[in-house]
Amino acid sequence: MAERQERTVSDVVMTRIGQGVMLHHAGDREEARTRFLDLWREIGEDGDPLQRCTLAHYMADTQDDPVDELAWDLRALSAARELTDDGPAGPEAAAAVRALYPSLQLNLAADYARLGRSEAARAHLHQARGAAVALADDSYGDGVRAAIHRLALRLGESGPGAPGEPGPPRRPE
Repeated sequence: MAERQERTVSDVVMTRIGQGVMLHHAGDREEARTRFLDLWREIGEDGDPLQRCTLAHYMADTQDDPVDELAWDLRALSAARELTDDGPAGPEAAAAVRALYPSLQLNLAADYARLGRSEAARAHLHQARGAAVALADDSYGDGVRAAIHRLALRLGESGPGAPGEPGPPRRPE
C-alpha cells in the first residue's frame, strides 16, 4: 500500500513537471519557471533524485541568465548521478536517467559554450557523445544526436559526428 502511495505521489509530481513543460513550450516561460520553482521547494534538495533531475533539467530551459541555466543543469546532472540500479529508486529510474544523460551532458556543453568556456564545453560534448550510445534509434535519439553534431560544428570539433566522419555509435538492437 505504501509503495502504491509513493508511486501516486511521484506520478503527480511528474505530471506537474509535464504541465510546466507544456506552459514553457506554449510560450509562458515565466509561469513555467514560477511553477517549477514552487515544485522545487516542495521536492527539496534531498527529494527523489528522478524528480529533481527531471525538474532541474526543464527548469534550466526557463532561465534568462546563462549562469543560472548552468546551475540548474548541474543540479540535474548531480541528481542523475544519484540514481543507480541498486539505489532506492530502482533500476527503472536508473534506466530512465541513462536515456537523459546525453541530453544532460549536451545542455552542459551548450551552457559552457555560451559562457565562453570552450574546454569545459568540449569535455561535456565528449561525455554527451559517449552517452549517446544508450539512445534508441527513434526521433528523440535522432534529435539529440543531431544537436550533439550541431554543437560539435560550432565548437570546431572533429571526430564522430563531425562532417565527413561517421556519426556516434548507436545502441545495439
